[in-house]
Amino acid sequence: MERAQGTRLTWDELPLRVRQVIEERLGAHVVETQSQEGGFSPGLAATLRSSAGDSIFVKASSPDLNPLTPHIYRKEARIAAALPSHAPVSRLLWVHDEGEAGWVVLAFAQIDGHLPAVPWKPEELQRVVAAIVEMHEALTPCPLEVPSAGERIRSPLSGWFELQGDEQGLDEWSRRHLDALKDLELDAPGAAAGDTLIHLDLRADNIVLTENRVVIVDWPAAAVGAPWVDMLAMAPSVVLEGGPDAEAFFLMHPASREADPGQVNAVLAAFAGFFTVQALQPPPPGLPTLRAFQAAQGEVARRWLAERACLGDLPEGTGEGG
Repeated sequence: MERAQGTRLTWDELPLRVRQVIEERLGAHVVETQSQEGGFSPGLAATLRSSAGDSIFVKASSPDLNPLTPHIYRKEARIAAALPSHAPVSRLLWVHDEGEAGWVVLAFAQIDGHLPAVPWKPEELQRVVAAIVEMHEALTPCPLEVPSAGERIRSPLSGWFELQGDEQGLDEWSRRHLDALKDLELDAPGAAAGDTLIHLDLRADNIVLTENRVVIVDWPAAAVGAPWVDMLAMAPSVVLEGGPDAEAFFLMHPASREADPGQVNAVLAAFAGFFTVQALQPPPPGLPTLRAFQAAQGEVARRWLAERACLGDLPEGTGEGG
């Protein structure tokens, strides 16, 4: 499956005043840009090289492109600025914020690397999981104040309860098991509890591989919770991008192998509900491919949950609206 992404702007499409701010921070003119593939933020996401030979990675967006993205960037800036330097994470350099009606720009240290290959290569996946384990160890106990994973699951990651009786477009398996899915989702906030700073939005496009490092980027959804929640949330995208099956990937992390199966099922039900229900909504501004990617993740999550929780098999080919 091709990587989903937001509608990207080029450097020349940024307002002149925003380009001037960036060049003032760089201390030189931008002479070369390379857009990032993947990711869900509409706007600029690119490596910029200056006439002085310096490079930075810049994300920039405005409410006109998507009303939520600047708020997401502000969250990311607060979290990224507080991440400890010993963790395998991106390093924030500076922020430019024009206020509620204007542009938000985040500048990060350039990482000379590449996204994981799709389909996943086994050796790259092993490196990534080792880095996730390292990240969790470095971020336990949680070093900054963020919402709990349970709060994130209640909102905005809840799904089945969001239906509120409206099951239009829902697949047959989900309709048949809706009461059981709601019961599981109800237990998810408590099941996700822990004392680790978790990313909560791990995907291949949020990971950069260098020659000798793996760097985890894009942190606006961070929460404090159980480390295995990151592996569970990432598993559907790994399956879609040619990796192992969801259970095999999940169990690559030591914390997953020690997790209570009932708690895992509860959190998996919450993510399955989030992906499934969100996929039924209209596409958000600037994110035309998001719903299709959520629909595909939802199908993987439902199949995985059906097997784990013994809820009965999904018919072959079941998808959104099936």
